[in-house]
Amino acid sequence: MTATTADVWLPYPAEEIDGLPEGLNYLFWDGEPDYPGDPADCAYYVVPYLKGAEVAVRPLASMSAVQVVQTLSAGIDHVEPGLALLHSGVRLCNAKGVHEASTAELTLALILASLRGFPGFVHGQDKEEWRSGFYPSLADKSVLIVGYGSIGSAIEDRLAPFECARVARVARSARTTARGPVQTLDDLPALLPEADVVILSTPLNPSTQGLVGADFLAAMPDGALLVNVARGPVVDTKALLAELESGRLRAALDVTDPEPLPAGHPLWHAPNVLITPHVGGSTSAFEPRAKRLLAAQLTRFAAGEPVRNVVTTTG
Repeated sequence: MTATTADVWLPYPAEEIDGLPEGLNYLFWDGEPDYPGDPADCAYYVVPYLKGAEVAVRPLASMSAVQVVQTLSAGIDHVEPGLALLHSGVRLCNAKGVHEASTAELTLALILASLRGFPGFVHGQDKEEWRSGFYPSLADKSVLIVGYGSIGSAIEDRLAPFECARVARVARSARTTARGPVQTLDDLPALLPEADVVILSTPLNPSTQGLVGADFLAAMPDGALLVNVARGPVVDTKALLAELESGRLRAALDVTDPEPLPAGHPLWHAPNVLITPHVGGSTSAFEPRAKRLLAAQLTRFAAGEPVRNVVTTTG
């Protein structure tokens, strides 16, 4: 099968995406029970967005000719369980460039709302109570970003005007950036005691699952704020609950473990926690960026050029 005769499965109707190349057979599939065509004829599979791992993986075993699997999320953990079903040489691409703006916006919103006491103000408004007082500021705080990829970098871009005392950066590999050095996970024990705000923007993988456990949290200073815009399982929920219920730490969470957080879960009503329902990328900024990514990727694919954002290639 050549790229010019290939089926492409898209989670949008092709006519809604400007700039798609000619010569490909575009089929619309957004996770419905019936497939739009034979999965064996699909060469480029765009995973339906926010439909869960079961939907994402369901057609993979039958995609014998697929060459590219493209997510519309920054993370690829919902697709990884199905990679073993694919033949070798399939490129898995993420949506780098799509979610940075929205996720960074939400990160700053969570930090500011938590520090400045917005949850209490909302409850006060419900009760017609005027809850004035002094609250912490982001200015002069030391911030640690754990997971310094494109989203972590976008978060730091938006932190720049807030007069933070310093921003430290941690990623899988050490490197130097225009803003300063990026350290590794091995450096966390030295960095955590100095961090007033710890932001998690790391992918979920074996090295980060449960990364934020009892020891990690214990190393954070009293009154510090943990912000999770990564994935819920990066944090040990039981260990976090213990710190929240003691009143020692605060948290602002866009993701949780379990997720969705079920009714009756103690995290809902833990003190000093602000929870948003995994909406880091779910804004008006998502769709235009997602469609531009797909048009650019498929233009390269149709021309036989290397696609971008390749996270892994099946072996």
